[in-house]
Amino acid sequence: MKKRLAALVLFCLLLAGCSPAQTEASSPDPSQAEAVQQPNLVATLAVCGDAMSHMPQTRDAYDSQSGTYDYRPMIRFAKPWVQQADYAVVNLETTFAGGPDYAGFPSFNTPDALGEALRAAGFDLVCTANNPCRDRGQDGLVRTLDVLDGLGLAHVGTYRSAAERAVQHGVHLADVGGIRVAFLSYTYGTNGIPVPGPGMVNLLHTDYMSDAQQIDRDGLAADFAAARALSPDLIAVMVHWGTEYQTMPNAHQQEIADTLFSLGADLILGGHPHVPQPMETRELPNGDGTTRTGFVCWSLGNFISSQNDPYTDTTAVLQLELTKNPNTGITEVTDVGYIPLYMLDRGQEVSGERFTLLDAHAGIRAYEAGNQQYITSATYQKLQQCVADCHKILSATWDMAA
Repeated sequence: MKKRLAALVLFCLLLAGCSPAQTEASSPDPSQAEAVQQPNLVATLAVCGDAMSHMPQTRDAYDSQSGTYDYRPMIRFAKPWVQQADYAVVNLETTFAGGPDYAGFPSFNTPDALGEALRAAGFDLVCTANNPCRDRGQDGLVRTLDVLDGLGLAHVGTYRSAAERAVQHGVHLADVGGIRVAFLSYTYGTNGIPVPGPGMVNLLHTDYMSDAQQIDRDGLAADFAAARALSPDLIAVMVHWGTEYQTMPNAHQQEIADTLFSLGADLILGGHPHVPQPMETRELPNGDGTTRTGFVCWSLGNFISSQNDPYTDTTAVLQLELTKNPNTGITEVTDVGYIPLYMLDRGQEVSGERFTLLDAHAGIRAYEAGNQQYITSATYQKLQQCVADCHKILSATWDMAA
């Protein structure tokens, strides 16, 4: 059978006027073919600021008929911008220590419903390393992590024990639309409350109980080494730092950022000042003659808060476009954008919801289209001021709706 098939093939070749040798010569040489170039992988990371609940907002979230709390209506207009990202992170600046003794400043304890609202809004990861994380002691810290685990919300920055932290050296490795991002999280201090053992809170400073100026370079270096060992495409650091109510970073923030970038950070995402601070990109040396693009957002201000000092009611959803070139292995921030948000406080006398986080541009468009029942003239002016403040602090260039 094989001989007859070979003879038939030879006969067909002769009819075609070519020899077997000629056919072999015309076949493409795989070694000469160009390597197939794979398309870039593009993903979006959404970042939001400090989520807390002062008592006016805790009361606003309470439903007396059901005896339950619900923060979802408060942040419903931010939800679409969070959900459209491949991955979303936020700073949880409170504890879930359990009721009924809920409180705001100076000893934060918030209903678990805030965590439920963050999960429903589309957040994937919360930063728990911040100054209120031990406001309710170790029991409050542990219960906060238990609540987050029960909600399926990943967390980074605080730990039940040193052994828990040692599992990945305090690193959370996330899949951001197919791009591997290693998240680290640190705080300058814990409101003067000591941490009972090493590793339970990621601390920036060795002198966190006093001046909070001595950067723990050895500890940071060990964490970054652990992060690199996981082979991430990028390293992102969520850091609690800075001077409250100041719209510009201070000199120590600059020193911390320089340290983090030198250790290998690609993204630095700041919080704590309760007001927005600028964002910037940097060309960073890799140590081998090449450079990479780094990004730092010094602060996004308050995501959820009832503060009404200047700029404390103004924030944004930050959208970072991450692009990985699979042919070179290089991953960078290729685009930056934000949506201005404004926390509207309708006052104590209003019936119904008091606090609503508004998409500033959408609210302006609604008012100008004639929807002046929900967006009043006074609210319209506040939204315009919110956009102007974001442009002044965060840059108009990166406003996605401008």
